[in-house]
Amino acid sequence: MSKAADLQAAADELPWFHSIDLGGGVTTRGMSDSGATLREDQLPSVTGKSVLDIGAWDGYYSFLSERLGASRVVALDHYVWGVDMVARNKYWTECFDSGTLADHSRDTTDFWRSDLPGRRSFDFAAKALNSNVEPLMADFATADLTDLDVFDVVFYLGVLYHMKEPLTCLERLRSVTREVAVVETQAVHYQGLEDHQLMLFYAGGEINVDFGNWYVPTMSGLKAMLLAAGFSSVEIIQGPPPGPVVPDPVPPTPRGRLRGRRTEVTELPPAIESPPTGFYRSVVHAYV
Repeated sequence: MSKAADLQAAADELPWFHSIDLGGGVTTRGMSDSGATLREDQLPSVTGKSVLDIGAWDGYYSFLSERLGASRVVALDHYVWGVDMVARNKYWTECFDSGTLADHSRDTTDFWRSDLPGRRSFDFAAKALNSNVEPLMADFATADLTDLDVFDVVFYLGVLYHMKEPLTCLERLRSVTREVAVVETQAVHYQGLEDHQLMLFYAGGEINVDFGNWYVPTMSGLKAMLLAAGFSSVEIIQGPPPGPVVPDPVPPTPRGRLRGRRTEVTELPPAIESPPTGFYRSVVHAYV
């Protein structure tokens, strides 16, 4: 086989969340759909910037930042790199089927692997790309942040809804951000409640049989938390799906009641411009 074919075969032996272009026609077979991957135009410029990628997993955004000209990139992860996902998922499925809550202490005891099986994909891609991205094994929610630098751009993608203390984690995010943090998270839209700062709480694996999902915010709730965490402003990059197209108003006479020669207009139902209630993936830029 060719060198590219050998590299592809080796990559196919590993689990991947993202599809990463390793060059030479070799691409990792990621399990995420396109909706879980941000487009380049949804990211701030990283050219000449220092970048911290929190929850880096297999390093997709870390390697992308390096390719886009970042001066320094640090890929931070802990949970995905160290937990035996196969064993944990089997346990979680058993819990879900029996209607019991998962014991999360087992994540770092029974299911923890000191050989870091989840980091193999990252290391494989880094070697294939001859990358200078710096891997950092740390739990961002509990690590001593005095040992961590401050970065121009910080990615917090697909992480927030996995956090038990979301506001505290956003305060920690603010403390390591010099310019802008990009937050991507599962979110929920409630029709007619767009301005309400809401959070849905889940503990029983209701979302994708995943006991690691805790809080799902509305956009108003997400913005309020980021401001409370110390960011000065929030820009919505991807909000709820657009609502239905509302036609131009028409004369209401056909809906009225005739009284002699005069038409008494009855009240029309209000036009619904808001998207229907549902989950979506939100993306915001939070500025210092």
